Amino acid sequence: MNQAKLSPIRQQRQRSFTLRQRLPHWSTLLLWAGALLVMAGLLLPTVYLLIRAFETSEAALQIFMRPRTWVIIGNTTGLALAVTAVSALIAVPIAWLTVRSDLPWRRFWAVVTPLPLVIPSYVGAYLYISALGPRGALQQLLEGLFGITRLPSIYGFTGALFALTLMCYPYMLLSVRAALMRMDPSLEEASRSLGHNATTTFWRVVLPALRPALGAGGLLVALYTLRDFGAVAIMRFDTFTRVIYLQYSSFDRSQAAFFALLLIGLTLVLVTFEAQTRGAARYAHASGAVARPPTIIALGRWRWPAFVFCALIVSLSLVLPLTILIYWLVRGLLAGEQMGNLGSAVWNSLLASGGGALVTVLAALPLAVLVVRRPGRFTALIEQMAYSAFALPGIAVALALVFFGISYARGLYQTFAMLLFAYAILFLPQAFGALRTSLLQIHPGLEESARSLGYRPPQVFLRVTAPLMRPGLLAGASLVFLTAMKELPATLLLAPLGFRSLATEIWSAVSEAFFARAAAPALLIVLLSSVPMALLSLRERRGMS
Repeated sequence: MNQAKLSPIRQQRQRSFTLRQRLPHWSTLLLWAGALLVMAGLLLPTVYLLIRAFETSEAALQIFMRPRTWVIIGNTTGLALAVTAVSALIAVPIAWLTVRSDLPWRRFWAVVTPLPLVIPSYVGAYLYISALGPRGALQQLLEGLFGITRLPSIYGFTGALFALTLMCYPYMLLSVRAALMRMDPSLEEASRSLGHNATTTFWRVVLPALRPALGAGGLLVALYTLRDFGAVAIMRFDTFTRVIYLQYSSFDRSQAAFFALLLIGLTLVLVTFEAQTRGAARYAHASGAVARPPTIIALGRWRWPAFVFCALIVSLSLVLPLTILIYWLVRGLLAGEQMGNLGSAVWNSLLASGGGALVTVLAALPLAVLVVRRPGRFTALIEQMAYSAFALPGIAVALALVFFGISYARGLYQTFAMLLFAYAILFLPQAFGALRTSLLQIHPGLEESARSLGYRPPQVFLRVTAPLMRPGLLAGASLVFLTAMKELPATLLLAPLGFRSLATEIWSAVSEAFFARAAAPALLIVLLSSVPMALLSLRERRGMS
């Protein structure tokens, strides 16, 4: 009789337990809530562009049918694909040489090869023209030595490809090198034991395993090229960003918004293509981390040619621009140029870039976890939205947030929080790509093992997943910090009144043709951005050794 009375109670407890098992954990709900909040922020500029672009639908259709529109689409797509391809030809060999070979000065090259990221595109393009243009420093030197009066023009597609490749290849380099450091060396050893040499092992084992890193890094290069304004404007090559800027300058915001929407559409095409080529393959290894360093490959007779290759890339991408900058600085100081007080600009740049890096990584984290650990149609849409944000021109995002602040959030208009919000929208793909690549290399079985030991999902993430993701977290934060340090349109339009950063100081000087005055803040950007990049590279080397 007592058992009959207890039976309904047991049944109720069993139903309650089953219900708790079926309901998602509160951390999962928090994860989805954070992802939806980030997606809402990403959609804000696009909604603004849609409202502006389709104020007159007939005009939008006419713009789309113009032959010049299709020329701009071809220019933009061709430049993005070319920069990505050439960047891969530079980044993959350097990554392998600095991680897996006995390259002379290997640690030095690992530190300096990512440093071109610290040079703003508008500064780098001008410096290349100053050095290699028709009337640049190289032409003047050759004229004095050999009587050469004019060099071929660097303007147009060639100049934009040259400048953007040398400033963008570190995006792919960092991604590929991080993947190489976490790759299980037993895969290569198994290939070597089957009689394959180092070259065959690279093509059949290493390169296929690098597909996620190549996809993430290549996508960042392509998206950076799509949204870059400084290099294409100075090189006089018409892409979407240059046309959008010209339309905004002439106060034709509807046409500019329509071109920005076309740019977003082109970005979605690239993101979809990268997702399809990536496929559903698994790239994680079963162990939590590489237990021992990989075998270093002896280059033999290729040792010094590899050294020359690294030296040439660093000379063109870093030494040459810095030499021209120092020349302008010395020339200005000798001429009595006033450099002004840059202390507040340095502090503001560090504060904004550091805050932007922290906010952006936190915003990208729930997206990366959902995309990697819960793949599906909706999370695939999240991934596409995350990458499409990188194609938004900075001026379009800034104007959208100005409209939002004036109309709906006056308390946030021209505040530091609004500036960080803009940085999070603009640079989310950089953090997302690094976090996604890092998560792909963490075997889900490790997290499942921790769950079986009684740890709850937040404890699993903090004790297992986050430590293994540390290289990706650091790489993502560093990329955002470097890019935020150089960001110009959003800083000009959204920063609080009286907010002076190094980027705004450079633009103010260059726009007035005071190139010597721009040299000091430009060099400070390079020096300040080089510190975290060098520390990241050294940390990676210690983790590998």
